[in-house]
Amino acid sequence: MSQVENFGPLVLREPTMDDAGRHFDIYGDPDVSVYAPSGPLADIDASRRMLQAMKDHWWKHGFGNWAISTAETPGHVIGFGGLAYRQINGRERLTFRFRFAWDTWGMGYGHELGLACFGVAFRELRADAVHALVRPDNVPAIRILEQLNMRQTETLDDVPDAPPSLVYAITADEARAAGL
Repeated sequence: MSQVENFGPLVLREPTMDDAGRHFDIYGDPDVSVYAPSGPLADIDASRRMLQAMKDHWWKHGFGNWAISTAETPGHVIGFGGLAYRQINGRERLTFRFRFAWDTWGMGYGHELGLACFGVAFRELRADAVHALVRPDNVPAIRILEQLNMRQTETLDDVPDAPPSLVYAITADEARAAGL
């Protein structure tokens, strides 16, 4: 993948450590992190560690989570998300994930990002499937996944003393049949 990609209204680029402040603005926001079991990030050092993990994934695999902005304001990051490998129920899965600034919720950016991720996963990476992990009370994210024709396939008991997370998936054949 190139350094910067345009997908519909979104501009996607590999994150840098210079994104730490904006990353913390988003991941440290209690309103944005309302569905995250660990809550908002405590400090900017936690953002730096997350960004380094994103960069490490890019280095190892050639793709990963992006810093996301819009074509209208390409210099202003509105979220982070993309594709990354993650262990789910003992198997490494290609997963779609996202987190956007609260003031951008409801604008369709999660759906647009999903379409971009499916394009990369199924056309460039030739993946068999894309998975997503979501907390059962995160109705807005579930709605996005279902609008992308993803379906719940299993659960993951990943948060102590809480209901299991829901695992959603779409196969390459399902995405192709849906015209995605």
